[in-house]
This record gives sequence, structure tokens and C-alpha cells, in this order.
Amino acid sequence: MEQSVCKRVGILTSGGDAPGMNAAVRAATMLLHAAGCEVLGVRHGYRGVLEGDFHPLDLEQVSGIIREGGTILGTARCLEFMERGGRDRGRIKLREAGIDALLTIGGNGTLTGAAALTDPEELGNQRLCVVGLPASIDNDVGLTGMAIGVDTAMNTIVEACDKISDTASAHDRTFLVEVMGRDCGYLAMTSAIAAAADAVLFPEAGKSVDDLVGTVLKAIGRAGTRGPLRTRRVLVIVAEGAGASLPEIKQQIEQRLREQGGSMEVETRVTVLGHVVRGGRPSAFDRLLANRLAHVAVHALRTGNTRKMAAWMLPGELPAEVAVRSEADPYCWLVELEAVLAETRRLLDGTSPLVQWRRRVFEEVEDVLPT
Repeated sequence: MEQSVCKRVGILTSGGDAPGMNAAVRAATMLLHAAGCEVLGVRHGYRGVLEGDFHPLDLEQVSGIIREGGTILGTARCLEFMERGGRDRGRIKLREAGIDALLTIGGNGTLTGAAALTDPEELGNQRLCVVGLPASIDNDVGLTGMAIGVDTAMNTIVEACDKISDTASAHDRTFLVEVMGRDCGYLAMTSAIAAAADAVLFPEAGKSVDDLVGTVLKAIGRAGTRGPLRTRRVLVIVAEGAGASLPEIKQQIEQRLREQGGSMEVETRVTVLGHVVRGGRPSAFDRLLANRLAHVAVHALRTGNTRKMAAWMLPGELPAEVAVRSEADPYCWLVELEAVLAETRRLLDGTSPLVQWRRRVFEEVEDVLPT
């Protein structure tokens, strides 16, 4: 492997942890050592940058971590880094440590920090390259087909829903299962299809509380028409940011059922998967995705690229000034950080064409989900 233009590279994980982060750390460390670079792990994200919490990463330390969830480097929020003074302090710490390149692994906040840290107006004459890897179980990072951790989280949800469906079927119960997704309902939408849910509530739909309750009641009503030997179980997957709290949805469902009367008694139960969705050993796909994105990111740093994100299988073609296909992997792209952050904002505020497409698709299949 040819010599890298970067001599000492820092690796950090930041924001919410995601299964596969360790796989990315391991792959990047191995590739950088092969290129003759020194590698330093940054403890606890950008807080570690401000504190100069840098530690040598060698091959022995990353051996075996590919199968571990979470992140060995730790992660933390750092409000001080949002201010110019905090970033200046971080740049000083990086310069004192001789770090001339940074590999950041995380979601929107992590990538925002990477862009701010290398803002040309703030950076001045200091040389610092940065490339990001998208890692977020919510899949809420713009301009990448998939982020590290999404596949594992989805599998965790589906496995839990399969088990819940067993007891729901035995007792003809209605289960409301809350999954993570405060601003992005991707996990709820995809797991609803994979788990054969009867309904899904997600923030992109923009529904009122009455409409959310109406969606569940419609699914319950259809279950009541099933034959005597068919289960009347109803499985509803709810993104945590759907527009109402789970207790409120449950209370209104039960109230409306009482008001409607009828011969069918319906028991409702609530399950909040919460941080269970974040944990667990990464799936094979997340391990491979982490390795491939790390390969692309390291290649980019070695060749002097900066302010980029390694992305997976972008739909369609983007302008050359925004994204280029990676020379290291034909399925991966290098995308300008500013473009990523702009599209992420559109994803979260609902103006992205991708979000509008998701909403339209689920409007079309809403009456097809219950079977």
C-alpha cells in the first residue's frame, strides 16, 4: 500500500451509539497502519478532542471488536464544541498531538461537528483533513442509502415483534410496540413491513392524534372480521416521534372502543423497546458496511480529501461538485459534508423528496398491511 499523505490520524465515535461502530474502528485502524500511519483513538467523541484524550490504537487493541456492539472509544455529547471557542481549543489539542487527519463515525451531530471543525474560515492555515462515516440506527443521514447500525436495529425490532406476535395471537390482543425514531420513522416503516404489522405510526405522515388513533381502530376493526380460527391479534409499530405519546394513544383507543360498544372485547398492551434497539452484536450486513465505508474513508484521507462523507449506494446520480463515486469501491461515494447536512435537514423537516416518497408509499399500502 502506497504511503499516505496523512501521518497521524485520529478516530472518534460520537452521538448515539450504533452497532457496527466498532467494526468501522477496527477496519480503519488496520488500513491506516498498513499505510504507515499512526492511529490515535479519541475517547468520548468531541469532548475527548477538547480534553486531548487521545490514545494509541494498535492492531491488538482492535482485534475481535468487530463482533461487539457499542463503541470501545466511548461517545458523549459536547455542548462546548458547538461554540467557536470550544472548537478553537479542540484544534489546539489536535495540533499539539500532531493529528493531521480525523475520521469521525456518527450521525448528524457528528458530521455537523466535523464540518465546523474544518470550516476554512475558522481553520486558517492549520492542516486538518476530516472524513465522516454515517452511523445512526434511525437512518436519518442524508445522501447515503444506509447508515451503519440500521440493519442490526431493524433485525432487533423484527425479532422482538415476532415474539410479541406469538402472545398477541394466543390472546387476541392488540399490541402497540414503540421503536426509536424521534424525527425519522424509517425503522418503524421498514420493520412494520418485515414483521407483518397491521399498522404503523410514524412522524413523516404528519397525522393528528385522532388520525393516529383512527388508523389503529381501523386495523382492530379488520381483525374482528377474521374467521373463528384466525387470530385477531393486532400488531402496531409506533415510532417514538409519531406525534403522540404511547399512553395517550392507548388511552384514546380504549376510550373510543368503549364509546363504540360492540361484542368484541379488545385488550391493548404497550411495549417500549427503547434502547434495546441500539444494542446487540452487529449483523453481517452492518459489519460489511462498516468495513467498506471505512475502506473508502481511509482511501480518501490518504489521498488528501477532506470535508467528505463516505456514502453507500446513492440513488441516481448527483452533480460532480457534490458527490463522486469512490475509486476504492464502486458501490460507495464521497459526498461533500455541506451537501449531506443540507439534505439531512430536509429529511428531518419533511421537505426531502425521499421523505415525501416514503409518506406516499405508506399511504398507498396502509389498507394492505392488515391481513
